[in-house]
Formats: sequence, C-alpha cells, structure tokens
Amino acid sequence: MSTRATLFYAASEADSNLYYATRFIAPDPFLYVDIKGERLLVMSDLEMDRARHQAKVDQVLSYSEFERRAKAEASHQPGPMDVAHVLLRERGVDQVLVPSNFPFGHAVRLQELGYRLESKKEPFFEQRVIKTAEEVLHIEASQRATEQAVAAAHDLLRRATPRDGMLWIDGDPLTSERVKKLINVRLMEHDCVAQHTIVAGGEQACDPHDEGSGPLPADRSIIFDVFPRSATSRYFADMSRTVVRGTVSPELRRLYQTVLDAQEEAIDTIRDGADGVKIHQRICERFEAAGYRTGLVNGRMQGYFHGTGHGVGLDIHEAPRISRNGSRLQEGHVVTVEPGLYYPGLGAVRIEDMVLVTSDGCRNLTQYPKVFEIG
Repeated sequence: MSTRATLFYAASEADSNLYYATRFIAPDPFLYVDIKGERLLVMSDLEMDRARHQAKVDQVLSYSEFERRAKAEASHQPGPMDVAHVLLRERGVDQVLVPSNFPFGHAVRLQELGYRLESKKEPFFEQRVIKTAEEVLHIEASQRATEQAVAAAHDLLRRATPRDGMLWIDGDPLTSERVKKLINVRLMEHDCVAQHTIVAGGEQACDPHDEGSGPLPADRSIIFDVFPRSATSRYFADMSRTVVRGTVSPELRRLYQTVLDAQEEAIDTIRDGADGVKIHQRICERFEAAGYRTGLVNGRMQGYFHGTGHGVGLDIHEAPRISRNGSRLQEGHVVTVEPGLYYPGLGAVRIEDMVLVTSDGCRNLTQYPKVFEIG
C-alpha cells in the first residue's frame, strides 16, 4: 500500500507555509515531514532544544543522527534529501507532496531516490485563508500600530509649511525619506517591522509601487502605503491613505472623491459568497463612467491598472484576490479594498482598508480616518 508524506525543506523565517505548520521561526532551512498526520521536524543540533520547546509539532528529531545513518550508506557527503530519505524509508513512504516552490535540485534528488513527487499550488494549506479569531486579533494589533505610525507622519505634514511647490519644516525641505523613517521607527516601537513603506508625492505617486524619494510636494497628492509585519505574531497589516498639504485643485478633489466613493461601495458589497471578479469590475465601470479611462499614454500606464484587493495574513499578499482573476469570498477571509487612480500631471489617489468577511457583510479592521486635506 502506498504511503504519502508532505515534505518541506525551507527556512520558516521566509516561508510562511512552514511557519504556519510549525509555529517555529528559524533563519536556516530545516526538514518538516507530515506522515499520516504525524508532524515531524528534523533539526540541527543548534536548534534542537529550542524547537522542542517552541515548535507546535509531534516530534523533533536530530538531523545529525539521520545524517550519520545516511553517511554510513553512501560514498559521498549526504545532502538534506539523503537525510530525509532515511526517515521516509523507515516509515514506508514512497510518494512525496511538496510545495510549488520546492527547490528543483532537491526534487531531482528525491526522484533519483525513487520517490514519486507531487507539487501543490498556493494556497498549500487551504485553512490559512480562513482566519481564526486569534489570527484576526493579531492582524488588528498590527493595524493599530500602523495607524499610530501614520498618524505621527500626518502630524509632521501638518507642521510643515507649503512654499514654492514644496513642504518645508525647520528650515529644510520635508522629504519622503524623513517621513518614512518616522513611520518605520514608530512601528519598531510597537514591535512591528516595515519594509518598502511608500510615501510618494506628485508624479512619483502615479507609479503605484514607487516608494518615494526627495522633497515632498505641496498642493499635490501624497500616497502613504504602510504594511508592517508584527515581530511577535508574524501577521501583517496593510493600509493606504492619500493626503494633500496645501491647496487642493477641484480636479484633484474630484479624483479623490471618485476613488473614495468606489472604495466605500465595494466595501458595502463584500460578504460571504461575493464574487471578487464582479467587485473589481464594478469599480472599473464606475471609474470609466466618471470619465477616468485606463490605458497607455505616452508610454506610461494611467487610470486604474491594479487589483482591488488581496488577502492579508502571514504574507502581505496571499489568497484570496479581488481582481479580474479574483475568487469568491468566504466568511473568515481578511482582504484589502484598495482602488486607485493615477494620472501624471494631475496626481494619484489610493485608499485602502482591511476588512474581515462575515456571513452577511464585513467588518472593517481599519479605524484610521480618511482625510484628504491636511492642515
């Protein structure tokens, strides 16, 4: 009779599926094996004791012991898959299920050793997309830290003086770098770590993933997109706000209101069973009807050219999606809702909240106000 095992070889610090399965953080790769529901770790001597105290698995085994046994059978220095082979063989395993990002060289070695391999696409653990009450609390804690950090940054903008098309503070131009540093330090004070924080103004804001650099503009939109991970729980938050310090043109105010109305309508339609494709398509239709067209102009995309939302959890982008390739939403999903419009010369607006999908609607996990004009 055939026996199949699930096998990971990765560093759980970087692989959220492995962390989800073990609740153990390690910076170096280790072996995780699930055989008929029994979850095993094969750990280096360095990590053995810590894993036995912290990992949520059934048994922690010694890598060096299995390596010694593998070496006795081989003329070469055994690699990780040779070590795994000793364990798999003694448990009668002949099929191995691996994640789609499993290292190619290791997969080839398993096949050389006679195993039949299957890979599984994301989500590898389907239950990851349905958040438990505890997971929601972790996400909310990260979100509260995000809101406090953004509030401090917006207070800094309020203290700045618009002059000559730029924002000035303490006699110097206020830069994206200074604002991002403030945000990231405040997040660290709340045990959160942020990477690629976006504070982008003017033309820079028209590229959705431009992190922003140099002096911030007065009288033009500035996009804040902050998505830190808790250093303790490992769960992310995600929030975007768009603000102006100075004088707002009627055209820019209309752009903001159009995005805000579309976002709030989308949030109102989210519930168990809602179709992520239709939610996204409705926003596209609203923008087109308002005269905001999407397409390539002078070699640069403008309009609305990204998805409406994505799942948030142990990864900043995970299933499900609210987009043209989206899926149906389920109770327990935590998703962002983040429409945006981007027009070089005019400016850009993106507004993003996170919501928890419920049976008859959703609960907004974001409490930070949506204020466009800062002054």
